[in-house]
Amino acid sequence: MMYSPFRHYGSIFRKRRVIHLTFFLTRKCNLACPFCFYLTAKDKPSAPAGELDLHEIERISRSMGSLLWLAFSGGEIFLRKDLVDISKVFYTNNRPVIMLFPTNGMLPDVIRDKTEEILSLCEKSVIAVKLSIDGPAELHDRLRNRKGSFERTIATYHELGELLGRFPNFELGVNTVFCSENQNAMDEVIDFVSGLSNIKTHTISLVRGNISQEGYKKVDYEKYDNAVKRLENNLKDGTSGTYRFRGARIKAAQDILQRRLIHRTSLEGKRLIPCYAGRLNLVLGETGDVYPCEILTDPLGNVRDFDYDMNSLVRTDRAKEILHSISDNKCFCTHECFFMTNILFNPKLYPELAKEYLQI
Repeated sequence: MMYSPFRHYGSIFRKRRVIHLTFFLTRKCNLACPFCFYLTAKDKPSAPAGELDLHEIERISRSMGSLLWLAFSGGEIFLRKDLVDISKVFYTNNRPVIMLFPTNGMLPDVIRDKTEEILSLCEKSVIAVKLSIDGPAELHDRLRNRKGSFERTIATYHELGELLGRFPNFELGVNTVFCSENQNAMDEVIDFVSGLSNIKTHTISLVRGNISQEGYKKVDYEKYDNAVKRLENNLKDGTSGTYRFRGARIKAAQDILQRRLIHRTSLEGKRLIPCYAGRLNLVLGETGDVYPCEILTDPLGNVRDFDYDMNSLVRTDRAKEILHSISDNKCFCTHECFFMTNILFNPKLYPELAKEYLQI
């Protein structure tokens, strides 16, 4: 039986415990995408050099409670040789409902083997692997700065597709980064992904953060709106499927509402709904720095300085001051993962969420 998301209903009313952790496992990557905000970040980790090792990660995990959503990120996460062990640690200690594994798909055999191990070890969690497809083959290769990268990602797709019939807890999806260089190819991308029989979910992420080539952020928001409306229509008319896990329709309704809010946020240049960064959501960097979100570069502290106790770190005066400032300042972003929590745990949005739910 799968872990139930309803364990976290109390967080609707009391935003006092982290239930969504984004863990940047590594800065290492086998690609150099110009729209990656993490690899080109100007801010330097304050911790000593070196990624958190498995023993350190175990201690951090034990300091936290149960999780709704655990999102691994990077870098290319499948370059961590201990990815399976890390996944098992969080599965055992924190019982995440969903574990997200984004990948550029450049290592078909490695990705398949590690995913199969994780699926076998973490059978009560939803294991969601998201492949990156950012355009038709030639455009994708150019955006990813590697000839043949599209072909390798499709090879990974075929390898992972073989696991779907064996593991009911497996979700295989595609994510596309929407930027100025591929915005005119969105219809072609959506059509291609819709034709992949083993893909049930396609997400589009608006380019964000400090990137090496700022021109990639000069997007036409009308074209973004057109693209996400196509995804919405495909979902509602049955052209595309939705997630296989329990509560899939609620998640799909949240996706629709989220994309609309992201579009409005981009156009209006302001925060439209409360942000729970630092309260329900936290970001852990590969060297132990902890942030309220991916965009803010001022860390709450480094978990290595707090004996790997996340609870002690977030209770410091410094952390409280930074978290309080999030409520007061005028920062805004379009981070999809945080929008998810900000929507699902905001009762004021439930009427809109219900409306979309009934149309799916």
